[in-house]
Amino acid sequence: MSALKLVVVTAGLSVPSSTRLLADRLAEATARDLREAGRDVDVRVVELRGLARDIADNLVTGFPPPALRDAVRAVEEADGLIAVTPIFSASYSGLFKSFVDVLDKDALTGKPVLIAATGGTARHSLALEHAMRPLFAYLRAVVVPTAVFAASEDWGANGTDGSLAGRIARAAGELTESLAGRPATPRARAAEQVVPFAQQLAALRAH
Repeated sequence: MSALKLVVVTAGLSVPSSTRLLADRLAEATARDLREAGRDVDVRVVELRGLARDIADNLVTGFPPPALRDAVRAVEEADGLIAVTPIFSASYSGLFKSFVDVLDKDALTGKPVLIAATGGTARHSLALEHAMRPLFAYLRAVVVPTAVFAASEDWGANGTDGSLAGRIARAAGELTESLAGRPATPRARAAEQVVPFAQQLAALRAH
């Protein structure tokens, strides 16, 4: 059976990033659970920090630069997705939402997704339920029940066990359950149809 493709999208802005750390721990737990369930898995991390300029260019021009196009394709062809964002002003980051905006509206339809976020205090955790989950429901993704939030205090001396570790294990188990029985679906990507710029310009003038 072919290896499953697990893609991790992380929107952390700093280096090192607690958002990236949470993403890595979720990916490790899910990959371990899948392998224990007898499934091979290929994990790819898409770090949006390095794609920020490409995402902005795509929003303005409508054309993704090569690195962004490769990241979008990875998300489209993934069997499962882990999406992790920092919380700013009670919602996902602008960088995270901008990346979602460049995805095809059907790219996540039926795809199992684990959502997670980081923030300064636990008060921000509700953003997962009032912002992240509705966003992926709108995109018709299948979001696992447990969402994982990590506040600053979770990364303290007891950060490797206790409630954060428990939430990671539970969410990874739910994503594994969604993925383990699925056949890996190599999605033969249709040949990209590049419309010449002159043709697009002519179409605009016709309106």
